[in-house]
Formats: sequence, C-alpha cells, structure tokens
Amino acid sequence: MAKYRIAWLPGDGIGRDVLDATKIVLDRLGVDVEYLPGDIGWEFWCREGDPLPQRTIELMKATDCAMFGAITSKPRTVAEEELSPQLQNKGHVYRSPIVRMRQLLDLYICRRPCFAYPGNPLNYREGIDLVVFRENTEDLYAGVEYYPVPEEMFRVKGMERVARDAAISIKVNTPRGCRRIIEAAFEFAKDKKRRKVTCVHKANVVRVTDGLFLETFNEVSSSYPSIQPDEANIDSLCQWLLKRPLDYDVLVAPNLYGDIISDLCAQLTGGLGFGASGNIGVDYAVFEPTHGSAPKYAGMYRVNPIATILAASMMLEWLGEVQAAMRVSKAIASVIQEGKVRTYDMSGSASTLDMGQAIADKC
Repeated sequence: MAKYRIAWLPGDGIGRDVLDATKIVLDRLGVDVEYLPGDIGWEFWCREGDPLPQRTIELMKATDCAMFGAITSKPRTVAEEELSPQLQNKGHVYRSPIVRMRQLLDLYICRRPCFAYPGNPLNYREGIDLVVFRENTEDLYAGVEYYPVPEEMFRVKGMERVARDAAISIKVNTPRGCRRIIEAAFEFAKDKKRRKVTCVHKANVVRVTDGLFLETFNEVSSSYPSIQPDEANIDSLCQWLLKRPLDYDVLVAPNLYGDIISDLCAQLTGGLGFGASGNIGVDYAVFEPTHGSAPKYAGMYRVNPIATILAASMMLEWLGEVQAAMRVSKAIASVIQEGKVRTYDMSGSASTLDMGQAIADKC
C-alpha cells in the first residue's frame, strides 16, 4: 500500500484542467502516493440530487487528505430542465458541496497564503506576504436560514422589527469556534516567526457575535506576548489593505469576512490564479484553489494552475513531506521570476499543462 492515499476530486469546469497540471508536478517528486478519484459537483446534483454523494464522503474518510479542483456556484433553485427526469419536481435545493464538506469533516481552519512572488507582473506591490485564517464551519455559512420565517420565531425579542415576508440567515459564532481558529492563527504566527496577528470583525455594529470573536481574540492574544495583537473593522481593513498592505501579516476572521478578505488579498498578489487554500481539521484536510469553475474555459487547458499547485505544496507540508513541499514552492517562485512561461492572465500564451510542466522541470 502507498504511504499516502489522497482523494482526487476534480469537481466542475476547469477543476480537471488544473488538477491535471498539478499531477504533473506531484509525479515528479517521487512521493509514494495513491490517488483515488471521487465524484463531486454539479453533474452529480443533476443526476442524483446530491453534489456530494455519500460514497465520496466515505472515500474521504478512508484517505489521508484530498485535492479538490473547483466547484460551480449556483442559486438555491435552478431550472427543472437541468435535472435528470427522475429528479424533476422533487423540490431539490442545491447546496455547495465544499461548505458541506467543511462542516461534515469539521475542517474548521481555512488557511489562505497570499504572497507577491518576485517577477509576477500582476503584483499590486512587491513585498506583500499575508496569511488569512478564516473560520470555516459557522458564522453566516452555518446554513441556518428561513424563508418564510416560522411564526414561532416572532415571539423572540427584536423580531417585531422583521417583516413577515422576510428571508433571514442566522449568524452563529460559538466560543469554541472562535477560540480554535484564533489559537490556530497565533500558533501559526509563533511557528513561522510572524510578527503580528490582526483580528477582523465588525463588533461596533454586530455586537454579540462579532463581539464574542473580538473578546476571544483579546483573551487568546495574552498568551502570545511575543506576537503583536491588532484588530480592525472589516470595512476599514479593506481600505487599509489597499493603501498599506505591508502593514499586515496574519489575519484571522469569522467565516464571511475571511472569505471576502482572502479574495482581496489574492488580488493583491496576482489574482485568483495564485490563490491557494487549505481546509484543515484535526485529522483531515482538503486542499484547493480559491477560484471558481470557469465553465467557459473547461477542457481548454487555458487557465493558470499555480493556485492549485500551491495548494498541493500546502498538502505536502501538512502530510509532513516538508522537503517535497519546499521543492514545489521554490520551483513556482523560479518559474514566475524567470518569466519565460506565462499563462494568459499573466499576458502569456502558455497552456495550463505547459505551466505544470515548467514547474515540474524546476522541482
């Protein structure tokens, strides 16, 4: 049996394209890995009524971690003609499989590094080196939503101001959820010798849930005297990230704010073609690019695979294959700085597989 068993989940659109390029790099490293393909995405929702079939959940439970390509974003209701005949008129509601995956497997850390590689023509500014820690299982992504609002909820104090025909989503922050993501951010900063951790919140308005997050941050930060604690309102932070990005280091945030600022930080360092993500729990992790499925480019092998290859490097480090992870990271940096191979987003003509091969050749 291979040393590592990895669930291989292409998903939708360009997911297969970027994973194909990533496989070229991983194969060059000589790490003893078995890749097990799994079913996930829009195709399986249309065919089976479930974009994350139970067999795929069981596959992940039987592997060490997963590499994930991309997933489509769809509204809560879709045209009936997109479903297989046996599922039409059944009232199925599409829910993002990556959100379900994070909750089912308790992948509470979403870690997103954003680094301005020297030589990248898309950098907003040289020297940017940010890491976002996003709480990954609760907040407004907890999935507690109502439309219409049940009549019994109007007996709750404050609900008298809510219209009877409103749709509501409940923001859920727990003491445990806040503490463990904040501790993860500080432990990372301590391990990597980072200088500052910034708490992202809106506690001046969202006083109870964001207030809990900020209070927990202040409690946890006192245990890390060598790391500078910092805090910022989400709206103000977006401004300052654009104005003075070098002032920031590690950012920790509830789920929704973390989702927003991680895309902003990715754009500062080249766009979503460079945005990698690790969804990490105690015993399992799923690694992915942060971009979408870009269905118009599916199968064209045109898009930038660097985000996915960076995610693979994160995966190797998480598995304990630190030297292999460093080889990939250095190879990416070398290819970007050399500038001979660039995909269309970098004003080049290289294909997805060309980029994968160029990085593999540097490993």
